Amino acid sequence: MDTQNLLSKPIWQMTGEEFLTLTKTENQNKTEKIQSESSAKANPKLVYGIRGIANLFDCSIATANRIKKSGVIDGAIFQRNRTIVVNADEALKLFNDSEKK
Repeated sequence: MDTQNLLSKPIWQMTGEEFLTLTKTENQNKTEKIQSESSAKANPKLVYGIRGIANLFDCSIATANRIKKSGVIDGAIFQRNRTIVVNADEALKLFNDSEKK
């Protein structure tokens, strides 16, 4: 059965089999989406140091220092002493959100 046709069909006109097929398809889609999101969160892309920030944003090291010191990407930075680790996906998201404001 074609799910597009089932989606456009009112529930009260569906047979039991059509309704179960539609719900099974939707549950599979949700499960796949959750699994892909969890795998992305489980293995974040990391960059290291100011040079890593500079490469991530394709800018100079001085500009990378300014970005870090501005606090815009603080939610993505993990720092212990002089070691800096940055979650690249989160940093890009935070940076884009800050520009929209």
